[in-house]
Amino acid sequence: MMSSAEATDRQQEPDGVWSDDRRHDEYAEREFGFWLYLMTDSIIFALLFATYVIMADNVAAGPSAKDLFDLRHTAGETLLLLCSSITFGFATLAALARQNGRVVLWLAVTIGLGVGFVAMELTEFAGMISAGAEPGTSGFLSAFYTLVGTHGLHVSVGMVGILVMIGQVLTKGLTAPVLSRLFRLGLFWHFLDIVWIGIFSVVYLPGVL
Repeated sequence: MMSSAEATDRQQEPDGVWSDDRRHDEYAEREFGFWLYLMTDSIIFALLFATYVIMADNVAAGPSAKDLFDLRHTAGETLLLLCSSITFGFATLAALARQNGRVVLWLAVTIGLGVGFVAMELTEFAGMISAGAEPGTSGFLSAFYTLVGTHGLHVSVGMVGILVMIGQVLTKGLTAPVLSRLFRLGLFWHFLDIVWIGIFSVVYLPGVL
């Protein structure tokens, strides 16, 4: 039970102290919840990776990975996504320096790189489908489209989040809630880079080599 002296001390503390403490606890809870989300997303991708590894040789009568994959095209996708991670890092540094304009600039560049990545991925899918390599052609292609498509969908959602973040920086400025959302969005974006490195290493490289 709280003593009368402790109660008196608490009553004498300014309201701003309690408000700051509550906000800090709220942000910590949101960050913890976001880490839990990333963990569940990691499990989903781990299952998709495992499925692909199991199905990689089940080409049925369809084309194999070596027939379809163009490593130069995939290298271009990789370059775009890795560069977008760097530009998001620049946006984070600018946010810490309270440079609103630079935050918006680097986030816009990040979206541009993300759009380029998704466009290249869709071009790859369209070329494969036109060549008869549709998702239902074989177990290998079903697993491939599911894994890579799920990642592409995440990138698209991330770009929508970045667009919303640009709007918040422009309208609200770099307030504590906006900074908290920006840092969590950065975790999500960098997570997608890590997943793509896994896709490049597990799907494309072995398929071509």
